[in-house]
Amino acid sequence: MADESEKPSLLERLSHFLMREPEDREQLVALLHGAYENSLMDADSLAMIEGVLQVSEMQVRDIMIPRSQMDVIDITHPPETFIPHVIETAHSRFPVIEDDKNDVIGILLAKDLLRYYAGEEFEVRDMLRPAVFIPESKRLNILLKEFRGNRNHIAIVVDEYGGVAGMVTIEDVLEQIVGEIEDEYDYDEEEDNIIQNADGQYRVKALTEIADFNAVMGCELSDEEFSTVGGLVVHQFGHLPKRDDEITFSGLRFKVLRADSRRLHTLMLEVLSEADAAA
Repeated sequence: MADESEKPSLLERLSHFLMREPEDREQLVALLHGAYENSLMDADSLAMIEGVLQVSEMQVRDIMIPRSQMDVIDITHPPETFIPHVIETAHSRFPVIEDDKNDVIGILLAKDLLRYYAGEEFEVRDMLRPAVFIPESKRLNILLKEFRGNRNHIAIVVDEYGGVAGMVTIEDVLEQIVGEIEDEYDYDEEEDNIIQNADGQYRVKALTEIADFNAVMGCELSDEEFSTVGGLVVHQFGHLPKRDDEITFSGLRFKVLRADSRRLHTLMLEVLSEADAAA
C-alpha cells in the first residue's frame, strides 16, 4: 500500500490541473470551474477566488453607499442629539459634516464618544480623524491595498466635480470577496421566493417579481413602476429601510428582516384581515 505521504497535496493537484496556461480571464474562470467540478476545491473557495478576480475589475462607484444614504454626524449639533442616532445605527465610524453632506470635515470613531459619558471635557472637533477622499473610478483592489496599508477603514467618494458622491468602507470591499455574512433570517437561495412560516406569516425575498408575488398571494400590486417587491417596499417607505422597520399598504404588512446599506434582502409579510387593514 502506497505511503500516505506520497499522495499529492491539494495544491499540487490543483497546480497540475491548471498547467494549461489560460490566455484570458474567461479561460481562467473556466479552468477554476473545472477544478471545482473535479473536486479539487470546494464551492466556498471557488466563490472567493472569483470574488478576488471580480474586485480587480470593479470600481468604487459600483459598491459605494450613495450620499443620500450615508449616516453622518453634523458637527453643529450637540452630542446629546446625535448620540441616539449613533447607537441606533451601530456603526463604528461616522463621516462628520458641517451643515451639508458635501462638506465632510472628518471622521468620528464611535468609541471616542465614551469620553463624553466619562464626563471629560468633550469637543467633537478635537476628536475627528482626517477624512480620506477618493475618486469614483478607483479600482477596488487598489483601494483594499490602501485600506490595509494606512489602517483606514472608510473613505469618502467624490465625483468629477469634487462633490461628495458617497462613501465606502473596507467591509464593503471585503464583502465582494467573501460574500455577505448570513444570519438567522437567511435561507437557501434555491428555495422558493415566498415561504410560509408555521405562524401563517411569509418570508419573501426582496427580489421576488411582483407578477410572481401576485400570482402566489392572490394580490393585485402594480408592477408598472417597479418590477420587484423590494423596489415597491422601498418606494412606499420613501427611503431605504433598516432591519425591523415595518410598513403597511394594500392590506399587507411588511417587516424588514435583512437589509444592508444598499438594498433589501428579506422581508416578513403578514396578510391583514379587513378589520386590521382598516384600522
